[in-house]
Amino acid sequence: MAFDPELATQAYMATLKGAARAKSDAYFEGGYWLILWDFLVTVIANLIVLHLGWAARLSTWARGVSGKWGAGPMLAALLFAVPYLLIVTLITAPYTIYVEYFREHAYGLSNQGFGEWGGEQLIVIAANTLIAAILWMGVHAVIRRFPRGWWIGGTALTIAVLVTTITLAPVYLDPLFNDYTPLPDGPVKTEVLKMARANGVPADNVYLVDASKQSDRISANVAGLFNTTRIALNDNLMKQDLHEIRSVMAHELGHYVLNHIWKLLLAFAVLTALSFGIIGVVGPLLLARFGARWGISGMADPACLPVLVMIFAAMSVLATPIGNSLVRINEQEADMFGLNAARAPDGFARIAMKLSQYRKIEPGHWEEIIFFDHPSGHTRVATAMRWKAEHVDEADIH
Repeated sequence: MAFDPELATQAYMATLKGAARAKSDAYFEGGYWLILWDFLVTVIANLIVLHLGWAARLSTWARGVSGKWGAGPMLAALLFAVPYLLIVTLITAPYTIYVEYFREHAYGLSNQGFGEWGGEQLIVIAANTLIAAILWMGVHAVIRRFPRGWWIGGTALTIAVLVTTITLAPVYLDPLFNDYTPLPDGPVKTEVLKMARANGVPADNVYLVDASKQSDRISANVAGLFNTTRIALNDNLMKQDLHEIRSVMAHELGHYVLNHIWKLLLAFAVLTALSFGIIGVVGPLLLARFGARWGISGMADPACLPVLVMIFAAMSVLATPIGNSLVRINEQEADMFGLNAARAPDGFARIAMKLSQYRKIEPGHWEEIIFFDHPSGHTRVATAMRWKAEHVDEADIH
């Protein structure tokens, strides 16, 4: 009897049913509303900072300190950004705690106690505040120097900071949360390095991450840029069978070989330039209307940052389908690369089903386009089964 990819796909779909499927669907669908709630919470927090006059007072303080130290407006922007970001973080803390701690525990997707989770959050807050404040210092300097064309320099600075962060993350940021140790010699390491060499990935080691202390999610990546590039898989993936591990690692190698990180950086640069261009128009209009009430003199005032953040948040919501689709297309390409490299379609299908424990497995067409930044479980299984049907007579299919 000929292999039928559609019947094979439906057989896999039938393995996730009843309460388990309802739970994964509910978790993922709840994330749709979080897009809206994230935006509303961001706007409310920034309006509080503006309407209570905190932004204006912080700006006055920052410029005063900068002047006393004999420094320029760049330091004032930095001094404004740090307490402003911390205040917004404090205002939004109850919402963050609910979404990232209590909601994750309600769906059984976190292994951390509140103390462990909170400790990691403090590190995240410190790192994000430092990076964002440095970026604002640079972007605001460009705004003052080029009030009409600042969006060009602002985009360049944003991408430069992002590239630097991606480059340094495997060496300095990721180890703050997890231990990365060389994967012991064995079949997994041998297979991963063999696939890496066969596809021109310059790697001589594979790292194991103790991610199970945070959750039971399966994950792997080829992280970093230039000489910090590193292949890593987490200990949850190591609990799966070899064909499943090979399929995941082949997918991750695909991202590197297909230059997805550079393609996404280019796409992000275009979206950032568009966003900054719109902010450059809308921001002055809002400040002309409400600036006096908020105590903000204009775009040259570092206190304009909350206004720009609200505009950017609104644009991010509107751009959700675009951003998700850009990432999802890359993920689909990596899926195909992984199938060809690992030649383990059933291993890939089994992993897709396991990932669907917290991702809606069979969304509608437009639902997947708008809300999914990875292919759905059904799409991935169907892709794997079609690949298998076209290679079913080959001896090395798993």
